Amino acid sequence: MTTLDKTFEPASAEARLYRGWEDSGAFTANPASNAAPYTIMIPPPNVTGSLHVGHALTMTLQDIFIRFRRMQGRDVLWQPGTDHAGIATQMVVERLLDKEGVSRKQLGRETFLSRVWQWKAESGGTITQQLRRLGASPDWARERFTMDEGLSAAVREVFCTLHDQGLIYQDKRLVNWDTVLQTAISDLEVESRETKGSMWHIRYPVEGGEEIIVATTRPETMLADTAVAVHPENEKFKHLIGKLVTLPLTERRIPIVADEYADPEKGTGAVKITPAHDFNDFEVGKRHNLPMPSMLDRQGRIMLAELGELPEFVRGLEGKDRFAARKEIVAELEARELLVEVKPHPHAVPHGDRSGTPIEPLLTTQWYCNAEVLAQPAIRAVESGRIKFVPQQWENTYFAWMRDIQPWCISRQLWWGHRIPAWYAPDGKVFVARNAEEAQAKAGPGVELTQDEDVLDTWFSSALWPFSTLGWPEKTPELDKYYPTDTLVTGFDIIFFWVARMIMMSLHFMDDVPFRTVYIHGLVRDEKGQKMSKSKGNVLDPLTLIDAYGTDALRYSVAAASGQGRDVKLGAKIVETNRGFITKIWNAARFLEMNGVKPNPAFKPEDAKLPLCRWILDATERAVTQATEALDGFQVGAYAQTCYHMVWGDFCDWFIEFAKPGFASGDAAEIRDTAAYVLGVLLRLMHPLIPFVTEELWDHFGYGAEYSLIAAPWPGEIAVNDAETARREVQWVIDLISEIRTVRSEMNVPPSLKSPVLLQDAAPATLARAEAWFEAISRMARASEIGPLTGTPPKNAAQAVLGEATIILPLEGLIDLDAERKRLAGALAKAQA
Repeated sequence: MTTLDKTFEPASAEARLYRGWEDSGAFTANPASNAAPYTIMIPPPNVTGSLHVGHALTMTLQDIFIRFRRMQGRDVLWQPGTDHAGIATQMVVERLLDKEGVSRKQLGRETFLSRVWQWKAESGGTITQQLRRLGASPDWARERFTMDEGLSAAVREVFCTLHDQGLIYQDKRLVNWDTVLQTAISDLEVESRETKGSMWHIRYPVEGGEEIIVATTRPETMLADTAVAVHPENEKFKHLIGKLVTLPLTERRIPIVADEYADPEKGTGAVKITPAHDFNDFEVGKRHNLPMPSMLDRQGRIMLAELGELPEFVRGLEGKDRFAARKEIVAELEARELLVEVKPHPHAVPHGDRSGTPIEPLLTTQWYCNAEVLAQPAIRAVESGRIKFVPQQWENTYFAWMRDIQPWCISRQLWWGHRIPAWYAPDGKVFVARNAEEAQAKAGPGVELTQDEDVLDTWFSSALWPFSTLGWPEKTPELDKYYPTDTLVTGFDIIFFWVARMIMMSLHFMDDVPFRTVYIHGLVRDEKGQKMSKSKGNVLDPLTLIDAYGTDALRYSVAAASGQGRDVKLGAKIVETNRGFITKIWNAARFLEMNGVKPNPAFKPEDAKLPLCRWILDATERAVTQATEALDGFQVGAYAQTCYHMVWGDFCDWFIEFAKPGFASGDAAEIRDTAAYVLGVLLRLMHPLIPFVTEELWDHFGYGAEYSLIAAPWPGEIAVNDAETARREVQWVIDLISEIRTVRSEMNVPPSLKSPVLLQDAAPATLARAEAWFEAISRMARASEIGPLTGTPPKNAAQAVLGEATIILPLEGLIDLDAERKRLAGALAKAQA
């Protein structure tokens, strides 16, 4: 057998090992096996995406759980796939067309869609290739795409069923309208930006000669005002409720209504109500049965068709951009002495997260899903504990949203996505059907039908992910075995948009929960704890980190930092430091190999006689117990720490150091066998965390066939003969050496100088133990001799207590006592100050 290279080279090893696992079928689920299933559904990354640090965290966590359960003998399915990402993908392809000087509209729908599919075939696999670099081990043969034929059939089935049940319907309501992308977008795609705006105070004349002053941040929308609202208890305005005002510029007469939405403490206490252009005003409009005319078109330009007869000035605004019109309206109000004052008013303005344009609330006819009905069983599933959130506090976030859930707008004015399966007859009658033939049969022969132009919100198909990927609506062996799934691992930012909707849809169509545990992890932040953003220039590329330090170092870094619910701090320096752990494991393995350590299948831990060997076997078993408990409890950070302390501390710093002379003694055989046995257990223990270096060492030492660690059994109980005695003995030696090292370090004793060690009041058993372990104590604590104190303690000695004994280190001749006294006096003065 060739000896291990001086260093582990991730660049050459990782691709080879990954290929070996994949080719060996290690990632493959087997529905026919009798093994108990364990299933995780990958949160499908956008097909446009490339690997970012958020993926590095979530996919590492999932892979740790998957590898752990696989080694426990479960039939593991980690279901991979990507999301078609409606808006994002359409934008990517439209930008490419822009460079060719051609627009989507010029191409037409069919040609454009063929270009998107072409783009997906050429560039859509980037993210899945990058996940392989991370060591992720899903069942790639089962990879799905939210717009593949099977998933599309599931989407049509769900839409038609919910429509038949009255839970999907058309309605005219306000939506977030993106004037650049020309589509409704979800709340998730809206970001609030702090804007230096103004508050305009405008005089509205009231019948009978009075006036009421309203304050607004959007004077242009006054063209479509249909009321002024005041609080019913507002003494200042009580007498005006029910009277009419003349709307400035348009000369329309509108009522003053009493509504608690008008806050007497804000602005002037009177607010203009524009139901077609503000979400709060829309609700006021519904309560008071107000008309809801629109004054902006879909491009954000002034539109007057719904406003009736208008004076010349207002007619002149037709077709002008909303912000240009604002300036003209404000100037005209000023000229007519209707503008009372303008105050600077910083406020949050909703913008489209992709287009960057201010979002316009727009009254349009869209398709809606009655989320309130679907939410009730989903709320009960979490209340009853059928689904558990880890950490539990995220249940509160879930409940807050679910108990106040609004109708879900599911239509989007895009071309890329699942086209809505609804067809219109010339008279406007709608036929919802699974396909055109079914729609025609419903409409009758000879009726010309046109399919709805809109597509479904991307989250609609994602909501079906836990069961559509397993073959639903067909009854498949996969659905039978792997549903419900076990664990969902995701970030808190999509609890509403994805987690809640999967629970709603799954309970409705599968009559069971989609998963039993939702493990919510934090965000990845930079080393200072700041959120990563391009503008700050602190965004990390995980692939750059992998190239520099290896995948295992990156995986260890994110896992070790991922306390439950805690954000993860990550930086190149952190990953570089943690690469030291990988190096430590490699160096330890090289040292053992040079000392003839190799697996002995005949070795039985219970036969170990030496206290050192019994101690390390017992420590290993305790580490296995702790690691297993941590992973069972979703404490990935604790699992990583257990691996670190066991390997770096107990195994490398203590066992190997103690064992060094033993390799050349009469005890060499037991020490070698124990070292090999423990190394084998530790490689299995750490494999889910750092799969590449562990597999490389496992294969090299011959613990199993090539690429077999991934499928090796998870370590279990280790029988150790009289573990308690060995534990007490070795722990005492470790504590003694540690105390002596601490004292020497504090007293600045040069490492080159050895010192005697005296034990005061030590029991005979303690003295015997010190004598038995003298070689190690001498070598590792720089002790020239160790024995009982006879007579009075020497002057100028340092002391420490260990058990019943006091450790005394004479310092005469080892250090400059005057210099040490000065140092201590200085430290004392500083402490007193």
